This record gives sequence, C-alpha cells and structure tokens, in this order.
Amino acid sequence: MNKHPIHDFQYKNGELYCEGVKVSAVAKKTGTPVYIYSHKTLVEHVEKIREAFREVNPIICYAMKANSNLAVLKTLVSAGTGFDIVSLGELKKAGMVGADMKKVVFASVGKTDEEIMEAIKAGILLFNVESKPELLNIERIAGKMKKKVRVALRINPDIDAPTHEKINTGSLKKKFGIDLCTARELFVGQKAFRNLTLNGVHIHIGSQITKAEPFMVAIEKALAFIDELEQDGVRIEYFNIGGGLGIIYKDETPQTAAAYAKKILPLLKGRKFRLIMEPGRFIAGNAGVFVTKVLYLKDNGVKKFLIVDGGMNDLVRPSMYEAYHEIVPVRKTAARPVELDVVGPICESGDTFAKARRLPQMKSGEFLAILSAGAYGYAMASNYNVRGRAAEVLVKGNKWAVVQERETFKDLVRGAKVPGFLR
Repeated sequence: MNKHPIHDFQYKNGELYCEGVKVSAVAKKTGTPVYIYSHKTLVEHVEKIREAFREVNPIICYAMKANSNLAVLKTLVSAGTGFDIVSLGELKKAGMVGADMKKVVFASVGKTDEEIMEAIKAGILLFNVESKPELLNIERIAGKMKKKVRVALRINPDIDAPTHEKINTGSLKKKFGIDLCTARELFVGQKAFRNLTLNGVHIHIGSQITKAEPFMVAIEKALAFIDELEQDGVRIEYFNIGGGLGIIYKDETPQTAAAYAKKILPLLKGRKFRLIMEPGRFIAGNAGVFVTKVLYLKDNGVKKFLIVDGGMNDLVRPSMYEAYHEIVPVRKTAARPVELDVVGPICESGDTFAKARRLPQMKSGEFLAILSAGAYGYAMASNYNVRGRAAEVLVKGNKWAVVQERETFKDLVRGAKVPGFLR
C-alpha cells in the first residue's frame, strides 16, 4: 500500500480508511462482499481533466459503462459532467440523476429502434454512429419522428493500441467504427440524409492505455481526415477523442491528465470544433475498492489458497482480462507473509483474484480490500451460481451510505415462473 497509494484509501493507525471512514466498520455493518467508493476521488479526477484541458473547455462525457451506480452518477453530474451512454438503461439513468442531455452522447455498435427513438425524444447531443446501416436506421426513425438529429461518425483509425486484446477497439479487425473511405463517402454525401446533421467525428482506440503516443497517432489521423472533409466542404463542429486513459493497478506509470493534455493540446491548436472527451476508468477506477471476507485458509500440500466470500461474479476482471489488482488487509497485521492464491467460492478454476501473491496469513473473518475496483467491477457483476450482487457504499468525508442494497434471493427469482404444464 505504501508503494501504491490509492488516493483517498489510506491506512491510519493500522486501519484502512476511505476518506474519514474506517473500511472495517462499513464491512461489519453492511456485510461482505461490498464495494466502497470515495466521493472525493471521483470529483478530483473530473477536476484534473477539466483543469488540464481548460483552454479548450471540453465537454466531459463520463463513460457510464465503467460504473453506473446512481449515487456515483449524481456526484459526477454535480461536478459538471455529461455522459457517454451505450444503452437505453444508461439513458434512463442519466435522466434519473438530472443530466444535461446536451452533454450526452450515445455510442454502441448495435442500437435498437427503441433506444434510438428514446434518445431522440430525450434530446441528446449526438449519436456516435458505428456503421452505414445504423446511420440509415437513425435517418428513417428521425424522419418518422419529424426530428433533425446530430450525428458523429465513429471512424476506425486502424491502430493497434498497446493494451489487452479484449479492450483494444481501434483496429479494423474489431467490430467498432467505420473505415475512413466509407466515412468520407457518408460525410460528403450527407445531403441524402435529410433528417440528420453529420457534424461530428468520434474516435476511441481502447481502454487502459498508459502512454500518450497511441492517442496522438489516432488524433493526428483523425485531424488529417477532418482536413480532407473541410476541403470537401464538410464542416465538423464536434471532435470526440474518446476515453481510454490508463490508471495504476500494479506498477504501471500512466500519464497524468496534465501530461496527457500537454501532448494532445498542441495538436488541436487553432481548431474551431468543440472537443468531447469520454473518460471512464480514469475517473472511477481508483475511486473504489472491493472488500471481501476471509472464509478459510486451505493448504493442499502443493499450494496455499486463501478462500474469500467474494467471487468472479462480483469482480470478473482478473478472470476475464487476467487483470492485476493489488490486495491488502483492511487491518494491518504482523503475521508473516506467505505465498497464496486468493480465490472465491465460484465453481470455476478461473475464480481467482490473485496467484502466488505474498500476503500475511489471514484468519477467518478478517477483511481484504481489492484495490482499483471502482471501474468495471459492479458494472460487470453477474448472478452466476445464483449469487446476489454485492452492496455498494459511497463515502463523503466522515459520512457513508449504502447506495445499492445487496441483492437477496427474492430479487434473483423475481419474474421467474414455472409453467403450468410442468406441474
């Protein structure tokens, strides 16, 4: 923990705190597993981006997919962000927390007719369009609704970003975006779309990218494309550079928002379009921890396993992405560190949070905190093995509240029915 301080999660007198609240006190009150988020960290990360890019006054559209807890979203709306959304559910959540719909952009490769209609009714800023068939469908629906709709085309710059294969989105081998040739044809021929205004360019090359260079290459490619469009008489009013800024999970040395801006802003000098950014993990990742309780220490003669009550259904990143999360005891102990695999109760060999990790020998009932769990943690949770999803807690200063109740068995079977012909 000393080598990897996580913002507002720090030890005080041997106890892990979130801001002014003792983590163990929350875990004892709510039960485990539980996600705990820091209000202060969320707000500070928004401010870091805003300050770094203040000279261009970007529209900051938080990527809701990272963490869509309503209290987190309300915190971010109060801090002045809009949202990057990818579903009708996310659109409805944006409305529930009072988001400014003129700061909402709608991505997603596969938007349904219902999603498109509801987003048009809500008056969002832009659709980020991923294909010609999608564009034609938005044109059809907008015409039926007698609306004029703004659109940004998500171009695929065909760049392999240095990140995990499953979160690399900037290559033409992936499902995302439109190739430059097709995109140019659509922009130049936009008079054929009477109900659309094609006035934005969008890029997003992947997630957890720790260096500026891949972003710079993609942005330079997009700017050259915009220059070509302007020569063709196409006016671009919005340039969305996406998200993807990496955070510290282990020993990464990601750029700060200020360092990122120092590389990116010179590329945008003199441009008249409005900049849009879609940070998600950068804002939420290190604003949360996942707290789980030790159940047993198992030694099979070959390996030692620390078995905890949280599982891959609660936090799937280590299983899905081979992702590293630092794990620390909630209460410091003088116990001798040993090499352990930290595993959950799920009936999968992949239900492993850490392999061969040196941790102090923990006793049943003690708590562990899995750090950097604020993004793509609860948001990707499931009910596998008929397990209810964890509770979520937001801390602000010395106050805390449960902002998502733990799912009960009744929640899990709501709507389930056994048909009469089976009785």
